[in-house]
Amino acid sequence: MSGIIIERHATLLSRITEKSQEPVVKKLTSVVLSVCVIIFISACTTVSDRSTAADDRIHVTILHFNDIYEITPVSGGREGGIARVAKLRQQLLARNPNTITTLGGDLFSPSAIGTAEYQNDRLAGRQMVDVLNRFGLDYATFGNHEFDLKESQFRQRMQEARFTWVSSNVLDASGQSYDGVLQNLVVPVNDPKSDEIFRIGLFGLTLSANQADYVRYDNPLKVADQQVTQLTGQADFIIALTHQSIADDVALVQQNPQIGLVLGGHEHINYQRWRGRRFAPILKGDANVRSVYVIDLHFDPKTRQTEVKPVFVPIDERFDEDPAVKAAVDQWVDIAFDAFRQQGFEPEKVIAKTTEPLNGLEFSVRSSQTNLTQLVAVGMLGAYSDAELSLYNSGAIRIDDNLPPGKITVYDVIRILPFGGQVQLATIKGSLLIKTLDQGLANKNSGGFLQYANAQRQNGVWLVNGKPVDAAKTYRVAINDFLASGRERGLEYLKPGNPDLTIIQSGKGLAYDMRQLLIEALADSNQ
Repeated sequence: MSGIIIERHATLLSRITEKSQEPVVKKLTSVVLSVCVIIFISACTTVSDRSTAADDRIHVTILHFNDIYEITPVSGGREGGIARVAKLRQQLLARNPNTITTLGGDLFSPSAIGTAEYQNDRLAGRQMVDVLNRFGLDYATFGNHEFDLKESQFRQRMQEARFTWVSSNVLDASGQSYDGVLQNLVVPVNDPKSDEIFRIGLFGLTLSANQADYVRYDNPLKVADQQVTQLTGQADFIIALTHQSIADDVALVQQNPQIGLVLGGHEHINYQRWRGRRFAPILKGDANVRSVYVIDLHFDPKTRQTEVKPVFVPIDERFDEDPAVKAAVDQWVDIAFDAFRQQGFEPEKVIAKTTEPLNGLEFSVRSSQTNLTQLVAVGMLGAYSDAELSLYNSGAIRIDDNLPPGKITVYDVIRILPFGGQVQLATIKGSLLIKTLDQGLANKNSGGFLQYANAQRQNGVWLVNGKPVDAAKTYRVAINDFLASGRERGLEYLKPGNPDLTIIQSGKGLAYDMRQLLIEALADSNQ
């Protein structure tokens, strides 16, 4: 394999985060971001058909993004939007025909539109695959949320995809790769002016966070060793396309210095790290294409070395939308909205007006109480007049967005709680309530972090309605059906048959749907 030259002065952005653990964007002022985007767009609009640099190095451009759940823009339309990224891709292709696009996992699920019923089944990522097909995605690896789907849905999405799946450690239950999935590949890039070829090796890794019964995960680090061994000698430059934690990505490059670049996903916030003995860049964008990375690789056929130049690109209103991709997005939105109407929801109906943002960002709701999580919890109390507190898992909230001040629609609520969920009334013994609330804190930064109303912790003591929880007393709690089923990690004891938890009202119908209860809470907050 060739040597690697890391260009650490390609942009202002590439000099950030070497010591800090904060995401790149947090280190930049909006002014700096604006300047960087303007410079980048200007560079992209200079059309060239040359795929080699002026010094005859072979030039490859990579557009990378990850964790995309929404096909439409987010943040009130200001950020993201796959149609905007499609326009960027076209600009990159005009600048360099040797441009490839990669996705670091999580595209099938979860999303509000994906829950819509169409042709006798939930969309379950069908809309995303169709839009990405039209977009022109080249390579993707699996995210853990691909396996939220039923096996039949998952296999159908795989058949529909026209892009290439690369996954080295994710297998089916029998231990075989899924049909059409490559464990690795070598992408040859030809120099049009000579017979030289730049060979890019690619393999994929996914964390084992979703243990569906039709999937098997092999150890990522062991598999990476095997893949790097196979690709060394075949490839001039090795890229790992991953969906795992930043800590796992760091361990990956520390163990495998032959890896020249990690294109990652999973955390939902952008990262740029330079780690390992050869300072390989680890790059992740913000979820829902709020940002992407554009990476230029320059391969010198004489020295066999590759220069890596990454640029962090926020996606916002400064980018135009590709008309064809936008038309596909609009079509799927119309299909979903029709389905929601059949469920009894009017997606475009305005239900409230807010004066401050509602914080539904994943890293916030899985680590703290926010104004949005409190509204959901208060709404649940509305289901039962005799409930003393409410309790739900933060994983029920999937919007991963700040809703800006202004109009809140029914569709916003569906985005917040795409899976809905029925609110049940249960009795819970005080000792079990204390254990559960403590475990909720231990589940910080996961979907098992608990949200609640009428409960708080002071000086190490749990209070309900201002009074310490009595371990011997029984409390009446409004609880979502998922949490009460024992399916939340670390809270498996909250299930039928536990003598200290009894469901006394199952909460059937729209009136007990978490979404409907949130709609009512939002409407009440405006009165």
